Amino acid sequence: MRTSIATVSISGEFPEKLAAIAKAGFSGVEIFENDFLTYDASPREVKALAADHGLDITLFQPFRDFEGMPEPHRARAFERAQRKFDIMGELGTDLMLICSNVSPVSLGGIDRAAADFHQLGELAAKHGVRVGYEALAWGRHISDHRDAWEVVRRADHANVGIILDSFHTLSRKIDPNSIRSIPGDKIFIVQLADAPLIDMDLLYWSRHFRNMPGEGDLPVVDFMRAVAATGYSGPLSLEIFNDQFRGGSARLLAEDGHRSLVNLMDQVRRLEPDIRIDVPAMPDRVETRGVEFVEFTTAPEEKINLEALLATLGFEKTAHHRNRDVDLYTQGDIRIVINTSDGGDSFAGASYSIHGTNAYAFGLKVDDAKAALARAEALGAPTFAEPRKTGEVAVPAIQGVGNGVIYFLDDSPALASIWDNEFATVGDNKPAGDAGLKRIDHLAQTTHYGEMLTWLLFYTSLFSTRRTPMIDVVDPGGLVRSQAIESVPSPHFRLTMNGADNRKTFAGKFL
Repeated sequence: MRTSIATVSISGEFPEKLAAIAKAGFSGVEIFENDFLTYDASPREVKALAADHGLDITLFQPFRDFEGMPEPHRARAFERAQRKFDIMGELGTDLMLICSNVSPVSLGGIDRAAADFHQLGELAAKHGVRVGYEALAWGRHISDHRDAWEVVRRADHANVGIILDSFHTLSRKIDPNSIRSIPGDKIFIVQLADAPLIDMDLLYWSRHFRNMPGEGDLPVVDFMRAVAATGYSGPLSLEIFNDQFRGGSARLLAEDGHRSLVNLMDQVRRLEPDIRIDVPAMPDRVETRGVEFVEFTTAPEEKINLEALLATLGFEKTAHHRNRDVDLYTQGDIRIVINTSDGGDSFAGASYSIHGTNAYAFGLKVDDAKAALARAEALGAPTFAEPRKTGEVAVPAIQGVGNGVIYFLDDSPALASIWDNEFATVGDNKPAGDAGLKRIDHLAQTTHYGEMLTWLLFYTSLFSTRRTPMIDVVDPGGLVRSQAIESVPSPHFRLTMNGADNRKTFAGKFL
């Protein structure tokens, strides 16, 4: 699978964007003209910089107000195209995006537009480049990919094709199945974006609220199923306009983008088994049976306070780790672990030194821990491992929100017996102050609001979960946006994500 992303999709200076895009695993990049113009380098230097990062320049964009122009505007449009083609030659890309005309002086007519594109195709052929026509959802005369395809079909030129964009199709509620009739070799590139369902002006919605596939509410999977049916084998590219993203971490956004494409095409592959889809095979989304344990890290002198709190809640220490300074507290099916290890090889000790007492890890019961880890790795999640001592089991684990650790446990002999083999029972194993607590209903995690979509995508792409609607929690110190996810088909695992803009709110104190 060839993946690409537009430079406009992430924040930072031009070199920083390219570095983040390459590190995230993309094979290509769309050069957005504004990024190119504001970077003090020649086209050849930009080409070399992209090549140094192992990136192909998949597209140069945008070229506006071309088709259907009256004279003298029409002649000027062809002159502009000539200059763009020269730049493309120096950039080392062979494809330019032309978006449907929005000029108030433009003239309608499919045949008129087709004639313009045929003539442009002749000019493009002389330069060894191609042009792709994209229907903007707010185009003056062409706002539907079906009309754009008819223009391309009538233009009948090898150097002229169509560019499909999921936002422009789905925002207008156009049936994506209409794409299935377009020959795959006439689709020059596919751009992808999701968005929350908001009733507003299409242009404003597009320019400010797009997000990665899987982060919004549009049926992007259905769109890609239709594209796959055409036999299209070109790049899948992200074009995201989002105010929040423009101020975010280039690294995180690039990683989100790549994860979203891998997850999207994995879904399409499962729904379209008869279509050959070039995407690495990976296990299905992980079904969770519940929270196996929650682990706190603290210092020995602070442990007494945490123990007192747990005792008040009806927990009692029931076991101690055979090799480490780790205690187990239980009640019902709930396991709370307190880790006071402070050795040089202890992640718990490092977490405490940075954050103080905190719940830095939790374990999830899954059907297959190795398969869960394999899917996480395929989606680009960082794995976690630390040195094990004699008799200890290496539990599959990854790092998640705030570099916290998520462990995967299953019913395999080694993982199922970990509590008996690695912990020695203490006391009579009968909690005296049992408060009637049975299980962990949900976990709550707080993150900066700007990273909330990142972690929602992380959880929903990895685990078999569904999202509930986002709600606003009004706090005296500000607004907190909260969204819950829960496992499906059975809600054994629930997690609430809280996005805080500042540390004044109650939730924000956990940032």
